[in-house]
This record gives sequence, structure tokens and C-alpha cells, in this order.
Amino acid sequence: MRTGREPNRKLASLMVEAAWGNGELARAVNRVGTEVGQRLKYDASAVSHWLGGTSPAAKSLPVVLETLARKLKRPITAFEAGFRDVLTTADEPTDTVSGLVDLGSLDMDPSRRGVLTASLYSVALTIPGWPDLVGRFEKLRTDPHSRIGMAEVQSVVAMTERISDLDDQFGGRMARPMAASFLVNTIAPYLQAEATEGVREAMLSAAADHCYLTGYMAMDERHDALAQRYYLKALELAGHAGDHLTYCTTLRGMSVQAVDLGHGSAATRLADAASAASPQAGPRMRAFLAGQQAHATARTGDRAGALYHLRIAEVAMEQAESKAKAFGSYDPSSLAYHEAKVRWELGDKIGAISAMEASDRLRYSVYVRNRVRMTGMLAEWKLQAGRLEEACADWHRALDDYPAVQSGRADDRFRSMMAMIRPYQGNRYARDLYDRARPMAKAA
Repeated sequence: MRTGREPNRKLASLMVEAAWGNGELARAVNRVGTEVGQRLKYDASAVSHWLGGTSPAAKSLPVVLETLARKLKRPITAFEAGFRDVLTTADEPTDTVSGLVDLGSLDMDPSRRGVLTASLYSVALTIPGWPDLVGRFEKLRTDPHSRIGMAEVQSVVAMTERISDLDDQFGGRMARPMAASFLVNTIAPYLQAEATEGVREAMLSAAADHCYLTGYMAMDERHDALAQRYYLKALELAGHAGDHLTYCTTLRGMSVQAVDLGHGSAATRLADAASAASPQAGPRMRAFLAGQQAHATARTGDRAGALYHLRIAEVAMEQAESKAKAFGSYDPSSLAYHEAKVRWELGDKIGAISAMEASDRLRYSVYVRNRVRMTGMLAEWKLQAGRLEEACADWHRALDDYPAVQSGRADDRFRSMMAMIRPYQGNRYARDLYDRARPMAKAA
């Protein structure tokens, strides 16, 4: 950290680039701080002190850097912002496997998990490109007493599938500790075992898929910075494995996270990168990628772009469905959900409600967590459209499953329901719903 009191010209230059005065930077930092539960009360005088050569508190420094990064649309380091006198190696990543072990070990330990969950989601995160990753897995020190074959790869694939099934049914909060433990205790040692080249690539691919799933569950629990870290590891492993599918799927997952958090431009950038990195995708994969492009683009207000990508997704889905049914992958229910989100973002409330109802009818029954979330969302939309009784009926359906689901995003929908229905207590349908939901409020 800075020890002297020389003027911080680097910070001053960044503020000029951002067209921010002292007060504007302070207020922006306070807003970003709320995302990680920091009730910051910086004002223009605090920024004056930073410009004079002091540094923010260590706990607040990441918030200041992320605030600048979001405004300038690129990562900003403590050195670049003038808060550190020299470049250090303290924040440089370790090798791939050591990084996995460190991340998973923190996630496994409830007493240390706060270190991860208190970190900040980065909008301006640098995403490693496919050419920068593929085929560049570092030479590891292998354990001469351990050797793996395809049987071990298949066991990792099977375990990831089982955890994914649990996530679909019960939500990420219940299944993620299991996934982190398996990552540390089983996958990491396998990555360091002796293996043929084909087996090693297959294990790297299986590990990438497991990291992606673990990141998705962290996002579902609303630990968004932690999810980003898992997603980056998934990209790294997928590139080393030459696994285009998982690389593109992970980028798309990062786009889903960004659009869910309201960062439309970042979501579009990630969705476009996923599509560009998968030039030979089959029809179902094209629909999977284009549907997310449509949603992300609609979030930015680009009507023509959103409808263009939605049409690509629709055509690709027609081609995929004419060839074979693929349970567990992107399906007509998923496409209808994306149509609903596009229509809602573009102001077509009636069309959005109709598409979300279609998604609900088409959804496989095993996707309990998604049913809770999306039925709750449908009810919110109906209430905003003035259809109170229908909204209450949908919320009752969501409450049928809600107690069995451990999901931060499902909790968000429950809290939204309680806030939205409270003013309507004079209506008997709303009052019955509210009375039913109140005993569940503590769990949310």
C-alpha cells in the first residue's frame, strides 16, 4: 500500500477519464459497497484525502477499484489507481490445480467461507480467450504412485451429473458444499495423477464441467463473486482440455449471471463471445447460445438485435427438435423462457406473460427450483399487469414447492412476493396468500 503522502496523480487521471468529480466517485463507491454489505459513507472529502496520497481502508479498496472498473469498462488494479507503489505478485494466480484446491478448500469450510462470499462481482473482468488457453496446460508434478484411466473420468462425470440433478431439484445451497469437497478431494488429485494424453484431456474436460456446475450453484445462492471464480477456473480447464462445448457453456453462464444482475452490456459481450467461440455448434447448441444473446441484447434496449437472435434460436430449435428429443438440455421450455424475457424487456407485457405460461407448461417436472423461480416471476408480471387473482394462484403454486428448495434466487422471488402482495391485504385472495407465506418468511 502507499506509505507516503505524495499526490495520487494516477487516481486523478482515472477520475478525469471517468469524468467524475470527488463527490461522484464517493457516491458511486458507496453504491457498489452495498452489494457486499458494506455501508460505506464516503464523501468528497474522503476522495480528496485519496488524491492527497492516502489509501482507502483495506476492506474498502476492492470496492473502490471495482467502481472505477465499472465506469471505465476495464479492470483497474491498485497499482494503476495509485494505491500501491509497486506491482506485486500477491494477487497473481497460482497454477491451475493449486488454485482449484485453494478455492474449493475455502468453500468447504463454513468458518472461512465468508472470505469468498464477501468479495465483489466484477463487471470488467478480463476473460481469457480460447486461443490463449487451448493446449497450454502447465506441466504438473505428477504423483508416480497414482495413475488414472477412463474409469476415473467416468466416475467424475457421473458424480457431476448426480450433483446437477440435486441442484435442479433442491437448489444450489444444498448441493454446492458436496461439489466443492469432491473437487478438492477427488478431482484435484486425479489431475495430478499419471495418465495417457487422451485420459488427461478427458479428465480436464470433466473437471471443467464440474467447476462450471459449482459456479452455477454459487450464483444460484447469490454468491456472485465466488461464482465468477469458479467460472474462470472452468474456462481455464476447458481451454487446456480443448473442450469448446464447456468453454462456450461457461461463457454463456457468465452472461446469464451478468444479465440477472442488471449488467446488460457485459451480458451481451459474454453471450457474443460464447457464440463466436463455437462456430461449429449443432442446432441445439446454436439455440442455447442465441437464446441468451437475445435476452442479453434485449436488456440493453436493442430491439432489432434481440429479435434477430431470438429468431435464430427459434429456427435452430425447430431443427434440433425435428432430429431428436434431448432431455436435460436446452429445450422448448427454455426457449419460451427466453422469448418471455425478451418480450418483457421490450415492453410487450402480454406477450411476455403468454410466453412464460408456455414455458411453464413445457418444463420437465424434475426442474423444481426453476419452477419456483419462474412461476414466481410469472406471478409478479401478472400483478404488474393488473391480474391480481391469477398472480395469487401462481404464487400459491410456487409456494407448493418452495419449502423444499434451498436457493438464493428462489428466496429473492419469495421476498419479492411478500413485498408486492402486502399492499393488497384488503383482497381475500391476497390475504390468504400472505397468511400462508408468513410462516415461511424466516427461512427466506
